[in-house]
Amino acid sequence: MKDELKYIYWLNSVEGIGFKSMMVLKKYGGSASNIYNMTENDLRWFLGKRQLTEMVNSRNVWDIDGEFEKLMQNKISFYPYGFAGYPEKLNGLAAPPAALFVKGELPRPDTPAVAVIGTRKNSGYGSAMAKELGVKLAESGISVVSGMARGIDGIGQRAVCEAGGKTFAVLGCGADVVYPPENRRLYEQIIRQGGIISEYSPGTRPKAGLFPARNRIISGLSDVIVVIEAKEKSGTMITVDMALEQGREVYAMPGRLVDGLSCGCNRLIKQGAGLIVSIEEFIEEILATFKEKLTREIIDIKKQPAQTVKEKANIEKTLSLTAEEKQIYSCLDYIPRSLEQLSVSNPTISYENLLKILITFCLKGIASQMGAGYYCLK
Repeated sequence: MKDELKYIYWLNSVEGIGFKSMMVLKKYGGSASNIYNMTENDLRWFLGKRQLTEMVNSRNVWDIDGEFEKLMQNKISFYPYGFAGYPEKLNGLAAPPAALFVKGELPRPDTPAVAVIGTRKNSGYGSAMAKELGVKLAESGISVVSGMARGIDGIGQRAVCEAGGKTFAVLGCGADVVYPPENRRLYEQIIRQGGIISEYSPGTRPKAGLFPARNRIISGLSDVIVVIEAKEKSGTMITVDMALEQGREVYAMPGRLVDGLSCGCNRLIKQGAGLIVSIEEFIEEILATFKEKLTREIIDIKKQPAQTVKEKANIEKTLSLTAEEKQIYSCLDYIPRSLEQLSVSNPTISYENLLKILITFCLKGIASQMGAGYYCLK
């Protein structure tokens, strides 16, 4: 699959090709390597004029092997959508990142994660609260996700690092670009104690338009969002809106009525956000809720009507499956698996044949497609 990753990396780098365009291209082209070799006439059916121009120009200059080698040399991990390692929490987003570039590691799914966000121009009170919350979360083994921005974001993440905890920064630029530049030391600490995450290709410079989009990843990777100081209209509130759309819990630190930096938090509390009156109590609630969620997921999995080897063998006989179909059928379960996972499990079967067989299974009522590129037994 390494060769396929190289082509996906190329596709991800093409200007103007977003998640939706990639899904359309993959649906008809199958693999990224096939898309790379499609003719201009074929591509016209799926791409706009500008997108087509960008893709053709990119193919003429992009060094498939060389560019991927540079990525590896810079110690940047690459996680395309649907591949092993891509965070499950992001699969349910309305517009999930087509891929993630990571220096360090990604948050563990079996560890609770809290997004600590707030204004860039904080007060002394906001700074003290961000530091205390960061330290207490680190001591409790809870990961902290934020944007490594000036103000509350950076202060909270710095406190986590100093306390020896795990923290993850989602950037509005390439994962190899330090922004803001004064946070270089924090950037290096986060790589050692968590990870730097971006959906943008390495080398992408920070632009105002890129930051609102990264906020959906901050909230998407988190179980809970905590707001420490925010004006009623701010980038922080954009993250809150995205978190609510994603079904995440939102908490806010209360502040004085006469303090403009607390207006956003106070308004959130009035609208039903969780009120933090004690950091210790808040952490106890998070840990209890996360434990309950994990227990519920385990129970749900145990309730799945898993098939025995004998039952599967009997079904294979009644279905009169071919050798390749049997091979793929044996890898399916009631828990959805991605195309890439199934491809890795069946290296002797081409990507195109795998896709055809899965579609046939769906038409025959043997399997179901769950979201983009995920399949399970029916």
